[in-house]
Formats: sequence, structure tokens, C-alpha cells
Amino acid sequence: MILAIIQARYSSSRLPGKVLKNIINKPMIIHEIERIKRSKYIDQLLLATSLNESDDALVEKCKQNEIVVFRGDLENVLDRFYQACAKYSPDHIVRLTGDCPLIDWNIIDSVIQLHLKENNDYTSNTLQETYPDGLDVEIMKFNVLEYAWENAKLPSEKEHVTPYIYRNPKLFKLGCLRNNTDLSNMRWTVDELEDFIFVRKVYELLYPGKPDFTMDDVLNFLKENSEIQEFNQKFIRNEGFEKSLKEDVKKLLKDQL
Repeated sequence: MILAIIQARYSSSRLPGKVLKNIINKPMIIHEIERIKRSKYIDQLLLATSLNESDDALVEKCKQNEIVVFRGDLENVLDRFYQACAKYSPDHIVRLTGDCPLIDWNIIDSVIQLHLKENNDYTSNTLQETYPDGLDVEIMKFNVLEYAWENAKLPSEKEHVTPYIYRNPKLFKLGCLRNNTDLSNMRWTVDELEDFIFVRKVYELLYPGKPDFTMDDVLNFLKENSEIQEFNQKFIRNEGFEKSLKEDVKKLLKDQL
């Protein structure tokens, strides 16, 4: 069984409420989930959010759209992620985040195929970044996630779920899907208001005529509308993870005292 988990929360520090912001009369997170459901390999999908009251509206919106929800720890996302899938005991877990409304199910399936073909413990398209930021996909074996849950100690490992795994290539067999062209300079994720405006514009011009638009459709659109692509390029990729690394340093220093 392949279980996909989307981690999302309402209380984003940089753009609060982004997951429920409307794009063409639908919350952003619902658009993303509809795209993920096009995958040919995912057997079950659920959304993992926190127990905080701030996420009540997100949970209610998911229930209205018949989306399975798990609620867990706000800060320890690794624990939330593990607890969300523990009762299913899946063979593999696909990890996705709720700030990627342009996610392409074809890329999800390509990562899954590579993972199964190579019998990897963990596979992603981010170990070597060649896809636009916002098309990130990770998949891991359940027993590997469980091992990380039991052994991860650093703040970054608990907040971002998978660093313990991909930082230990001697323990785990890692795989990476690489795009033929390096597109890692493109920013398609939603962390800032400018990101949301960019994504909304893409939807407004592509979705009405082709709801199942793909990465290639977006790339062709941006070739003809290059000014839109520049709108949100000033932001740093993986800024949240960089902040977590600083917390790692603080913890290590504290442990040495």
C-alpha cells in the first residue's frame, strides 16, 4: 500500500491562512489535493495538520470535501507524520506539503516508479534540485520512517520529517529523480503573498481551459508571460529549513554546556 500524506497548517508564519486562500472559487489546498488524486499509484491520501484551534477551519473544509484528516503535534511534524500513518502500516509513504498547488501528479508517479524500481529506502526529486521549487515529492518505506521517528533528535529533523533519513546515506539507500533541464531557479511554492499572486495568475489563465494542466503547460505559459515568472523570484528556496538548521546549532551548543 502506498499512502500519501499532505502536511498542512493554517498558521503559516509568513502567509497566515494561505492553505484556505481562494483560487477560482476553491481553497488552494483543495486544488492541490485534486491534482494529487490524479496519481496512478497512490492508494490512500490524508491530510495531517495540528491539534491547535487555528487549524479547525482547515479540518472543517477537508471534511466538507470528504478528505481524511489526522491531527497531531504542531511543532514535532515528524511525530505527527508518523502517527498519521501508523494505523495504516503502509509499505511506502509519499510526503507532500500543502504549499504546492502546482504539484504535478506525473512527477509524483515518476518518483514512486523510481523508488519501487530501485528498491530504495527513500526517494525524492530534491536531493539534487532540478525541478521548480513547489514540485517537491518524497517517498520512503514505512520502516525507514519509523526508524527516523525513533532516532531523530535535532529540531530540523523533527520539524521537516525527512532530514534524518537523507542525512544518513550509510544507513539508507537513497534515490533521486532528476529533470533533464535544471529548473531549480523557478519558484512555484507558496510562502509569501507574491508567491500566492503568482500561482493564482497561473490558475486563472490555465485552469479554466485545462484543469489538468501539467508542469510543461506552466513552462509554456511562462515562456509567453516571462514578466509573471519574475514576480516572486527574490525569495530564498527552503528558507524555513535554513531557520531550523540554526535551531540545530543552538541545541548542539546547549547540549555541550
